[in-house]
Amino acid sequence: MAATNSLGRRKTSIARVTLAEGKGTITVNGRDSKEYFPILLQQFKLEQPFKLTDTVGKYDATITVDGGGITGQVDAVRLGIARALVKIDPDHKPKLKAEELMTRDPRAVERKKFGRKKARKRFQFSKR
Repeated sequence: MAATNSLGRRKTSIARVTLAEGKGTITVNGRDSKEYFPILLQQFKLEQPFKLTDTVGKYDATITVDGGGITGQVDAVRLGIARALVKIDPDHKPKLKAEELMTRDPRAVERKKFGRKKARKRFQFSKR
């Protein structure tokens, strides 16, 4: 089987995921995933698509992720892995969709408006 490529995004993070049959090693930006994402919640999010589809240890994941912060990056990677698994086997889609792993989170930072301090915050009002 050839490698399967997919893309995941969240806020300003972009993750390019390549899945190939293997022993289950996950490499993020040339480093081990547990080293790159040291927090347990992040590791859980990373492995969630594999656990839901019973494919733990079946695929090697090579991931390139850039932009944003750690949480945005791990969510982008999770979406990329889920999309790659659906490309490999479309039968996985209902399980992943039920856990909302197939949905790209559209929330992003609202732009700053002119005449304001931030997106919604105003400058201090002085009556006199």
